[in-house]
Amino acid sequence: MDTFSQLILAISVTSFLGFQWLFHRASPWVSTRISPGFDVLSDKQKVEWNSRTVSTLHALLVGLFCLYILFFDDLVNEDPVWGDPTLVKINVAITTGYLISDLLLIFYYWKAIGDKFFVLHHLAALYAYYYVLGQGTLPYFANFRLLAEFSTPCVNQRWFFEVLGYPRASRSNMANGVAMAAVFFAVRIAVMPVYYGRMWAVYGTAAYYLVPWGGRVAWIGSSICLDIMNVMWMHKIARGCSRVLRAGKQGQQVHGLKPQLPHPPPQENGKKD
Repeated sequence: MDTFSQLILAISVTSFLGFQWLFHRASPWVSTRISPGFDVLSDKQKVEWNSRTVSTLHALLVGLFCLYILFFDDLVNEDPVWGDPTLVKINVAITTGYLISDLLLIFYYWKAIGDKFFVLHHLAALYAYYYVLGQGTLPYFANFRLLAEFSTPCVNQRWFFEVLGYPRASRSNMANGVAMAAVFFAVRIAVMPVYYGRMWAVYGTAAYYLVPWGGRVAWIGSSICLDIMNVMWMHKIARGCSRVLRAGKQGQQVHGLKPQLPHPPPQENGKKD
């Protein structure tokens, strides 16, 4: 194993250990100090709270790194199939450590956060990342897919508001709902023409046929399946956002004022995304 491969392995292991520490130690410690409602949540809700906190931190870290690569890594942008994958490998190694960490937590706390869809999603992602980390192929497309992580913080924040008992028509919930719909559309729907345009540009070229058959399946097949789901999710998010905005508008008309920030005691509602 060459020196850089050892570095990538070390980053993945460090990422795994770091996200485990964030889940078990950092998130509970910080949450009790910034959110009084955390202490009265059920054990299952605390598990999901910590899981979503870690998920948000991973999304911001990887998403910002992804943007840097997208705008400043010329080698990857010029050759999307075989461009120098150094920075992309580092970013994917961080995500790989997170996915393995999250899989372990999902299985261990199955009654609280177990979800067959997320297991399949994580395993499919790890399979695709094997070709990036192991063979250095498709760095542009792997990095571009990580843009979708930017929608995660708003989705998680929606759950935080719900579990703390914030009314859906509250100003904070409405603002987050609009942001969630806008960001989801921007990083998962609006980017599709760019993504598939680059895919079409390299399809059938010599560089394309150098990619192993399994890598092409992981690349094209997973992209199409994921984007079908993204369109379905976007439809649901848009409908939900529309309902919340209508409820907020009706509340203003009835009470003659804007919704105020709520201060109710935390509730257990058992709701999940």
